[in-house]
Amino acid sequence: MEWEAVIGLEIHTQLATESKIFSGSSTRYGARPNSQASLVDLGYPGVLPVLNAEAVHMAVRFGLATGCTIARRSVFARKNYFYPDLPKGYQISQYELPIVHGGHLDIVTEEGGVKTIGITRAHLEEDAGKSLHEDFQGLSGIDLNRAGTPLLEIVSEPDLRSAREAGNYMRAIHTLVRYLDISDGNMQEGSFRCDANVSIRPRGETELGTRTEIKNLNSFRFVEKAIQVEIGRQIDVLEDGGSVVQETRLYDADRNETRAMRGKEEANDYRYFPDPDLLPVVIGDDLIERLQANLPELPAAKRARFIEQYGLPAHDADILTANPESAAYFEAAVSASRSASPKTVSNWFQGELTAILRRESVEVADTRVSAATLASLLDRVADGTLSGRMGKEVLEALWNGEGSVDEIIEARGLRQISDAGAIEALVDQVIDGHPEQVAQFRGGKTRVIGYLVGQVMKASRGKANPRQVNEILKNKLAG
Repeated sequence: MEWEAVIGLEIHTQLATESKIFSGSSTRYGARPNSQASLVDLGYPGVLPVLNAEAVHMAVRFGLATGCTIARRSVFARKNYFYPDLPKGYQISQYELPIVHGGHLDIVTEEGGVKTIGITRAHLEEDAGKSLHEDFQGLSGIDLNRAGTPLLEIVSEPDLRSAREAGNYMRAIHTLVRYLDISDGNMQEGSFRCDANVSIRPRGETELGTRTEIKNLNSFRFVEKAIQVEIGRQIDVLEDGGSVVQETRLYDADRNETRAMRGKEEANDYRYFPDPDLLPVVIGDDLIERLQANLPELPAAKRARFIEQYGLPAHDADILTANPESAAYFEAAVSASRSASPKTVSNWFQGELTAILRRESVEVADTRVSAATLASLLDRVADGTLSGRMGKEVLEALWNGEGSVDEIIEARGLRQISDAGAIEALVDQVIDGHPEQVAQFRGGKTRVIGYLVGQVMKASRGKANPRQVNEILKNKLAG
């Protein structure tokens, strides 16, 4: 039987507010355990939550960017469950009346097309604390610094049909929240993570199968691998005559398998009811209009503009607009350059500069080579002062802080030989010294010219202009 996967994601995005959603405690990452948890976060009796308005604004910005309906009135509820890192015994969230609902986001499919994924809702809630196990013998430590951190939970429709589509959707949400400046999207710090709901059904059927939920996936690679493994597991269960059990599962990356965690809870298990300490959130048209007017250029619009304005291939535009820092760096370099084409800037950004950033584990926002400096380097390549190989050497020197582009060129003696007479003399020298290869070329083995070009470059210590070497050598051999 041929099976079809049905997948929906619940993405938990930590909002980039300075303080928590219901208290004035800091949300700064990395503080000493339990040093950023107030009496409100700890759930002490007699304290009252106060809603952080900036969290509301960020949720509305997301809703506007995804074509959602903005609820003029939304309500916070108590989601009741017991866990050691939840000191109140309930989580403040939104249930029946979320702040935004009914939107969509386009993703690129595996075939290169575009697919629209529905967004069921995005609701505000507070994060729980964190249980720590590795530093305690037979015990668990509880760090409540994260308790009360504002989250926007983004729930998709079950429109995804493969692990790759799910990964692409998660990447698209990640890119969007960073463009909107509502989250830093840092997966290592837990700012962006998701739960995946997975079921399968015979292809052509419309009824949904029994779903399982894979919890706490915090990388694009793990999302795709976990979903793929779970699809395979469910197929094996059904084809062996069994039944899929509705449950919550965890993904074990070391074993590349999902494991049962507990039975899947339903809404009534949490005994939701409106939080009596919080008034409904009422949003007026003036706020929505102000936030709409201040939305930035969104990723899809920027991608389309890069293709049209700069003549870039779609692949280049995808990479450059994957995050706002890369897009800004590219445009700044193009603007600063006197002669390098946008495609040249894109090639160097994706190639040489990105290779250094990955090697050094540095994000483009923290690069040691500014956009203006890269533009200056590419201008020297474009005007013939440097060859491409020399340019790479200068880029490494720039990264190491050895001076400006021109200072490095002079200090290392890297100026390219572009004088036609000097290159012609070198070509003559190589032709005279390699009669066998010259005879082979003239006898029809034209590929041997690569060897002769290499000899000219060797004689010039790599400083001869390669384009001129090729041109002069071909003319001499033809003559």
